[in-house]
Amino acid sequence: MTLHADALAVLRNWPAPDAGQDALRERYVAHLESAPDGMRRASYPDHVTAGTLVIDTTGERVLLNLHRKAGRWFHFGGHCEDGDATLAAVALREAHEESGLPDLAFHPEPVQLDLHTVPFCGERGEVNHLDVRYVAAAPVDATAVVSDESLAVRWWPLDALPDLEPAMHVLIDRARAILV
Repeated sequence: MTLHADALAVLRNWPAPDAGQDALRERYVAHLESAPDGMRRASYPDHVTAGTLVIDTTGERVLLNLHRKAGRWFHFGGHCEDGDATLAAVALREAHEESGLPDLAFHPEPVQLDLHTVPFCGERGEVNHLDVRYVAAAPVDATAVVSDESLAVRWWPLDALPDLEPAMHVLIDRARAILV
């Protein structure tokens, strides 16, 4: 099975938690059905990306990265690469690469979809990332490492989170419900 076929199967079968998420799921499926290269950065104006939110095993802290280009705190994530076999593998690879954490208890099903426009991705101008988000837990004593794609990586206590987009708060709540 190709990465494209895996992503299409995952998204067709994903039980969205609400009507808004189901509408996004339908948009992602339609995109992949119409774009054979829809998983690749070259797909314009939309392409699928994947990522992972990492929380600690107590559910009291979340690991975020200060994205080098966006200048905002996010979960770990990014573009599909040639060696990726599944959508979940993309999300897990990004989490390992961007956090430096080797041991993650990865939840293998998507938790959230988020469509966002990115002005700095690609030579053609703005693109839409059709982001598929997963979650994972890390040991309480895990020490993250800053990658080239981040300005900083930091554990944040839930009662002192930085300014985040509303969808990130929903993702954190879902991660805690699943992993803790």
